[in-house]
Amino acid sequence: MLMPKRVKHRKWHRGRREGLAQTGNQLAYGDYGLQSQGTAWIDSRQIESARRTITNYIRRGGKVWIRIFPHKPVTAKPAETRMGSGKGAPDHWVAVVKPGRVLIELSGVREDVAKEAFRRAGHKLPVPVKFLVRPKTAAQKAEEEVALLAAEKEARAAEAAEAAAEAETAEAGERAEESESTDAEGSNETA
Repeated sequence: MLMPKRVKHRKWHRGRREGLAQTGNQLAYGDYGLQSQGTAWIDSRQIESARRTITNYIRRGGKVWIRIFPHKPVTAKPAETRMGSGKGAPDHWVAVVKPGRVLIELSGVREDVAKEAFRRAGHKLPVPVKFLVRPKTAAQKAEEEVALLAAEKEARAAEAAEAAAEAETAEAGERAEESESTDAEGSNETA
């Protein structure tokens, strides 16, 4: 379980959950990300469960970055306790998540694998999530265009070769028919 090594105060106020995430709202490390679309306290167990789901799905490929950490202690009073007698004891740790916060990042895998891994991890989290893809740079776009043009050129060359082969087989067939007809004519003349 994730938890801080030490904190300045054992018990915190609950705080407010309004507004959007001002930091941690863009991809920083990986090529794909899982972005929160709601507000929640995400428990350390939920974070661990999502991480395990992702690593299990992608097998040994790729690298995972967990972008949230449970810094906030949440207290709870024992069951069937009367009101009063102070704040309860620290029970577990949570990460405060606001809309727009990138929760997990991933790289080193194909996009369809990342999307499915994040879909499965999203079921383990208490907030609606969105799949993010890092925007391509100009160099990457140019590289893709060059690859596309090369593929088109190869396809055209293959079509031309196929057409030439068809024409050649047609010519060979015509020659064979001509030779057969001349052979037939020659045999008719001798008979």
